[in-house]
Amino acid sequence: MFLLLFSTLLDFFTGNKIHSSEVKNKKRFWLWLSIIVNLGFLGVFKYYNFFAESFADALSFVGVKTNVSSLNIILPVGISFYTFHGLSYVIDIYRNKISPEKNIIDYSLFVSFFPLLVAGPIERATHLLPQLKKVRVFEYDKAVDGLRQILWGLFKKIVIADNCAVFANSILDHSGDYSGSTLVIGALFFTFQIYGDFSGYSDIALGTARLLGIELLKNFNFPYFSRDIAEFWRRWHISLSSWFKDYLYIPLGGSKGGIGKTVRNTFLIFLVSGFWHGANWTFVAWGFLNALFILPSILTHHNRDHLEIVAKGKYLPSLKEFLSILFTFSLTVIAWIFFRATDLSHAFSYLKGIFSSSLFSIPYFVGIGLCIPTVILTSIFIIIEWMGREQNYAIANLGKAWHRPFRWVFYYSIIYCLFYFTGKEQQFIYFQF
Repeated sequence: MFLLLFSTLLDFFTGNKIHSSEVKNKKRFWLWLSIIVNLGFLGVFKYYNFFAESFADALSFVGVKTNVSSLNIILPVGISFYTFHGLSYVIDIYRNKISPEKNIIDYSLFVSFFPLLVAGPIERATHLLPQLKKVRVFEYDKAVDGLRQILWGLFKKIVIADNCAVFANSILDHSGDYSGSTLVIGALFFTFQIYGDFSGYSDIALGTARLLGIELLKNFNFPYFSRDIAEFWRRWHISLSSWFKDYLYIPLGGSKGGIGKTVRNTFLIFLVSGFWHGANWTFVAWGFLNALFILPSILTHHNRDHLEIVAKGKYLPSLKEFLSILFTFSLTVIAWIFFRATDLSHAFSYLKGIFSSSLFSIPYFVGIGLCIPTVILTSIFIIIEWMGREQNYAIANLGKAWHRPFRWVFYYSIIYCLFYFTGKEQQFIYFQF
């Protein structure tokens, strides 16, 4: 609470100082004060132990032994999210995109608005602050829509993510015991776990905010139906991707400074994105892999080829679109292995296990028969997501035109699944970030 309060007061104060200062150097001073202090807190609480241990390992590698003390601290909840809220606020003031907020209560609410505080999405002051300041009136249709999105978010989290997690954890935590085909299944379970978990939280947050008359930024737009990695990153964790693009990638020159700068900036933004997720080399490797995957489309200027959702207005994709989705999804699954692995050796041994002769064996793991309901539910989930891919969220319009009894059967079927297929309770993955 102290960190949240201090960060809020710091950015509120420096934002006003940036605006009132008439000299460019003073504006720059207050901007960098906010940036350094905010990133300093993030560095100490989230990354100190990582850097200290990595430094000690590097010294021991060249024969120098040293004792490095680590901090026995718990990562403060939501620190990455509210730090980025504050940074975007002061940077936008410095760029003259917004005027500073004069009401400390309104600004504090912007930073600590409860649906998004612990796991996003990362909001912009230009989008959220005006909504907080205006008078809001309860709107029945918006409230119903919010509840519908909350319901779908709960289904993603409780039915899909928590059930997939049981089998993903069983296989990934004992990967040395299983065949390549089983390891593929484990990676697929985690792929749907992290999507159901994080996009489910985002749906709950957006739906809760809509109940209060607030529209938050959309954070997921059916990313697993992407036809290339560039499209995937326009649809996955949209608020973080756009944050890095606006406040890091474009200020560094984006893709306008020649091939060398384009390659540098692409790798930098993905490495920082990986590092944002956690203090582990596995996250850095995950970011590096995604940079490798996306770089060809950026260098050939095909990264903006797929701006519309796939097969818009059609029931099924073309064969070319289907193969593109399958290839992109496969690359994403490979990258998720690094994201989930405990360390780099675990990730590489997992991949080695997949790309072995046992890849073509019949998969088996303890409790394989118990995963059948989860596979069926996940398949139904994919179908519903596909049907609703052109909407704000999958069931935004699904059933609206049905007769009321059929519509209510559909909603109560989801509610029934929430209770009957409740998986073993799993913490939201993104709470740790």
